[in-house]
Amino acid sequence: MLRRIGIAALLGVLLLTGCTSATRSDSLDPNGENSGTGTGQPGPTGEVTVFAAASLRTAFDEIAVAFEEQYPSVSVNAIVYDGSSTLVTQLIEGARADVLATADERSMQSLIDSGLAADPQLFASNTLVVAVPAGNPGDVETLADLADAVTVLCAPQVPCGAATATLLEAADVRVTPASQEQNVTAVLQKVAAGEADAGLVYATDVIGDDEVQSFAPEGADEVVNRYPIVALKDAAETGTLFADFVRGPEGRRILQRLGFGAP
Repeated sequence: MLRRIGIAALLGVLLLTGCTSATRSDSLDPNGENSGTGTGQPGPTGEVTVFAAASLRTAFDEIAVAFEEQYPSVSVNAIVYDGSSTLVTQLIEGARADVLATADERSMQSLIDSGLAADPQLFASNTLVVAVPAGNPGDVETLADLADAVTVLCAPQVPCGAATATLLEAADVRVTPASQEQNVTAVLQKVAAGEADAGLVYATDVIGDDEVQSFAPEGADEVVNRYPIVALKDAAETGTLFADFVRGPEGRRILQRLGFGAP
């Protein structure tokens, strides 16, 4: 009888030890770090909708891919690109988004004043260049040449338009634009299509575009657009997660490689 009791006790100890070992192995990844499995605390899940300035299209498309790789249970549901002032107007009028990134602080301030968000954070900067069609058929070589060329500009109410007005005024250059566009992408498209001799766009817009060539006009380094980002007040928690990712190491690496400056 005593021998049977001893064997039963020993089996109980071995069983308990085995269970404990199994529990620990479930909570560790192959590197011995906590993976969240079996802890009752899974990683973030859900969707995120982003409104972003048109000049951020290439960068944010790439950032979205990197973000989903880091957070596989979070989906970037949509990224809407347009002029910053247009996006702010849409949000104030009831459009739904979790994150807003604008190409200037003035547009962002309009959203803050509306009460839809608070405490935006700067994450990048940009400057203007003169873009011309490949081969420069209009012989545009200086900022002053824009006065006599067919020139397309951003509308003054959008960030690239406000920066353009500041640059031209400082250089005492007066331009009568052939058209004023609601976002910088539209300006670049008209120049690339040969519908204009020149246009003022951001330095990041012309990188890798073989249909245009560009130069930085004198004084452009004095007119810097700084980009803020914010998660809206009624946004899902994934909004804050995405905004933090943009400002984090991987987001900064992508932005820097695509020509954006530090904020």
